Amino acid sequence: MPEKLRTILAIRFSAMGDVAMTIPVMQQVLEQNPGTQIIFVSNRNWGALCAGIPRLTFFPADLKGTHKGFKGLYRLFREISKAHKIDAVADLHHVLRSQIVRSFFRLSGRKVAAIDKGRAEKKALARPEEKVLIPLTSTIERYATVFRQLGLPVTIYPKQPVFGRQELTAAIQEVTGPKNGDKWIGLAPFATYKEKTYPLAKMEEVLAALVKKKQTKVLLMGGGAAEVTQLTTLAVKYPEAIIVAGRFRLPEEMATISNMDTMISMDSANMHLASLFGVPVVSVWGATHPFAGFMGFGQTEDNAVQLESLSCRPCSIFGNKPCFRGDHACMEWIPPAAITEKVTKVVGES
Repeated sequence: MPEKLRTILAIRFSAMGDVAMTIPVMQQVLEQNPGTQIIFVSNRNWGALCAGIPRLTFFPADLKGTHKGFKGLYRLFREISKAHKIDAVADLHHVLRSQIVRSFFRLSGRKVAAIDKGRAEKKALARPEEKVLIPLTSTIERYATVFRQLGLPVTIYPKQPVFGRQELTAAIQEVTGPKNGDKWIGLAPFATYKEKTYPLAKMEEVLAALVKKKQTKVLLMGGGAAEVTQLTTLAVKYPEAIIVAGRFRLPEEMATISNMDTMISMDSANMHLASLFGVPVVSVWGATHPFAGFMGFGQTEDNAVQLESLSCRPCSIFGNKPCFRGDHACMEWIPPAAITEKVTKVVGES
């Protein structure tokens, strides 16, 4: 009879980029601990992030519907318990919702471990004066520590992509065309907050330079109607660019990203999606800073575009605080050429 697998429940709600950062950690935990399986509970839209990873099972949470509020979270606990015999819980989020769910399991006798977010050192990094500007423990490593606390040894290998290059289906190629040896550059110019977003007028200069490159396709990435509208306006001016935003479901979007030669992204979800495939990311940083530990998995700071000498950076960890200067210098002062030069360094001249 095969040996029974130890079953770990991992919890990480929140936005796609945050969830994507858990994936390489869970994959390497499972590779290095073959007697373990992980049930991963997260927002119901992110299941594609787990596809194809042995012994990783996605459990969808509907936090705005069925699993909303305290009663809904108890229902989620009951549903998970009915479907799986959980041995321990890894809380990779450590917010009220995840604390409630993990508490139900703890009260039923399960071992629980939770992420240490390092709030004190992050506060010191982002405070206006007397900053302690040093690299903090990465979020990837913080996730790994939670599993170690549950008795699962793991060494994180950052150069080991989670997924390989995926097939460009006929449906994808109807939008992108075939690759045919072209260099594909993803351009994802948006982020949740203005303080993390490079000005679109300046990013247009980047786009104008990139579409002139021979045997190069620029794929415009984004999500939501407002972003698609802005990208459509750009595509009218630069018809060589291809709008991917709003055209695919997450699995097709991931397959498209897997075939890219580089991604230009803010400190946002597309950086983390590209990282799952080992696609090098030219990341643009404004109010936030790689030192806070949110650099994409396996990415190098050599490809980061940022103003190193601006003393007010970082002014927040998540980019959700208004610019106290009022001029958004951290983004406005970055010349478009700084981005195109990094891209050329990654993909080469053409």
